[in-house]
Amino acid sequence: MRKPKIYLETTMFNYYFDTERDAHGDTVALFKEIQAGKYKPYTSAYVVDELLKTDNELKRKNMLALITEYNVTVLSHSDESQELADIYVNEGIIPNKYRYDGLHIACATVNDLEYIFSLNFKHINKLRTKTMTSGVNIREGYKPIIIVAPSEVVEYGEDE
Repeated sequence: MRKPKIYLETTMFNYYFDTERDAHGDTVALFKEIQAGKYKPYTSAYVVDELLKTDNELKRKNMLALITEYNVTVLSHSDESQELADIYVNEGIIPNKYRYDGLHIACATVNDLEYIFSLNFKHINKLRTKTMTSGVNIREGYKPIIIVAPSEVVEYGEDE
């Protein structure tokens, strides 16, 4: 059975360790599903860039360790991703100040992934962004990408 290829945006690594957030449990459950082989996980050098800016040294180290622990493939920076992200910014989908959010969507798109997991509800996981990036992706010759939160897909047993 073919495993869906998923992109883990920066918030997935953050929420894994942020036990005060409502989505912490769903995020940990997603990583358990990755470990069980349900998904083929990817992230990007753009996520690593953001994780490296984390002030808390222990949290930064732990978030980066998740990449190795869960065998997450890190996609490289690319001109193609940057060009597509520029279109998202130029068309007003993603504010220039938050260009990295566009880079996450673009990187997952150009690498033909199926899902982006994100808890960034300000610029990534919102209806306007999902709709408009899908339109741009189709126009530019790519497939639309599905952006979801872990709570939308993780499966719990009957006792959970």
